[in-house]
Amino acid sequence: MFENHHAMYTHLVLTEKLWKHLEEVDMECNDMMDMLTVRMAEREGVTEHLKSVDQLGWVRKMNSIRSRAEEVVLHDLIYMD
Repeated sequence: MFENHHAMYTHLVLTEKLWKHLEEVDMECNDMMDMLTVRMAEREGVTEHLKSVDQLGWVRKMNSIRSRAEEVVLHDLIYMD
């Protein structure tokens, strides 16, 4: 952030709003991750039944879903210009 948005960073530090801003971004990212993970799991049929029948398969699929959801969150909320 400092390299690309020096003026905004300086303003947030000087007005003591940086931590509040970071907390808001963190909450928004976590909310989006939760929402995307649930939607992707539903769409791909990753259910509690699958978890009880094939735990390793469930873990593999959930790890894939979380990884893809994280990429979406990073692209849409963190790396946006």
